[in-house]
Amino acid sequence: MTNHSTMPQLGAGTFRLTGDEAYESVKMALEEGYRHIDTAQIYDNEDAVGKAIADSGIAREELFITTKVWNDNLSERALLDSVKQSLKKLQLEYVDLLLVHWPAPPDNTPMETYLGEMAKAKAQGLTRNIGVSNFTIAHLRDAIEILGADEIYTNQIEVHPYLTNEKVRQFAAQEGIHITAYMPFAVGKVLKDKTICNIASETGASAAQVVVAWQLAHGMATIPSSTKRTNLQDNLKGCQHSLSADEIATIDQLNCGDRQATPDFAPQWDE
Repeated sequence: MTNHSTMPQLGAGTFRLTGDEAYESVKMALEEGYRHIDTAQIYDNEDAVGKAIADSGIAREELFITTKVWNDNLSERALLDSVKQSLKKLQLEYVDLLLVHWPAPPDNTPMETYLGEMAKAKAQGLTRNIGVSNFTIAHLRDAIEILGADEIYTNQIEVHPYLTNEKVRQFAAQEGIHITAYMPFAVGKVLKDKTICNIASETGASAAQVVVAWQLAHGMATIPSSTKRTNLQDNLKGCQHSLSADEIATIDQLNCGDRQATPDFAPQWDE
């Protein structure tokens, strides 16, 4: 089984952040002690993220940086060049984790082709690890057939109390594939949930700390984003917060299939 000890289980996401906003968010996150930063080609912020990393002065080996290959680059012709472009923008010689962002290649390029290029990126030292994002059980089965489960570092999927994504998580656990949860707060919705707010108030924590603690209690990594230092600090404190088995089960029951990420190229989800 792949060793995930090198990836901090709480990271700073950068989805929807560009330019100075992305730079400041990553700069503050690194100042506050975050060492796991998540970006993607389509976010159009790799250059800002790279500048914040460079300006931080933190030793490269202390950081865990993830980026994701966009759909248009999932081809034999484009994938490796796109990763080299990402590295140039990030001012890095390698990323720690390179993900297929969506299983939605142009012209129906076979998975075998684009995962083969991902494997080449790893073999060439452009990334330390490779993985996938937004993969369903069917996609994971195909990827395991092509690469072997040990080569798939993580499946990054939407998980929060309103979308617990149990089926994919259970299949991934059975295959030894780690889960990274994105949109952990459901774009702020779950932070206003009465049940979560009650648990927060009873345990002397914030709603965000409760949600982060819930994610970590389930063995997932999670990558909330924020442009406010106080929120970044608050999210970090979730790593020290623990929930009882009853509290975890209560939060699990909030699942209502409220998915936030629904692009028109999304796969047929496992509901």
